[in-house]
Amino acid sequence: MLLNKKKAIFLISVSALIFILTINQVKSQTIKIVDGDTIHINGEKIRFTGIDTPEIKQTCINNGVKDPCGIKAKEILTEKIANNKVVCISEGKDQYKRTLAECFVNEESLSSYLVRSGYAFAYRKYSKKFIVDEDYAKINKAGMWSMNFDYPWDYRKKRCSVIKPLL
Repeated sequence: MLLNKKKAIFLISVSALIFILTINQVKSQTIKIVDGDTIHINGEKIRFTGIDTPEIKQTCINNGVKDPCGIKAKEILTEKIANNKVVCISEGKDQYKRTLAECFVNEESLSSYLVRSGYAFAYRKYSKKFIVDEDYAKINKAGMWSMNFDYPWDYRKKRCSVIKPLL
């Protein structure tokens, strides 16, 4: 009888330990997708490093028709993340105090995925990491590569020059 009690206590202890470890690993994430290259995880602002996506209000021209490519970039990221856990590897902070990181879903880089889909660009000013993905998208006319577009950095520059007051 004593041996059965020891076995029972042992099994209960092991079960409790497994339960506690599982609970700690399955922490919930609150994810908000801001745009194609910025997300918030549990309130932390994260900007994907090495890529640049069109701005939310940015449009492209697809067969003579305006296409909301900025919104499409956000939608592609939203669909890819879905209800999956996002794991990010921090690379520091930017001037806006956002965490700079490469983020993954099911061990796939979200940045690589966005660039290969044609709705993000290798941000060569800061990184050479996603150039191969961009070449793939360009060759296959994926996403924005099948349209007329401004690179996001050119779009921002144009938008800022229009907004600045003339003195």
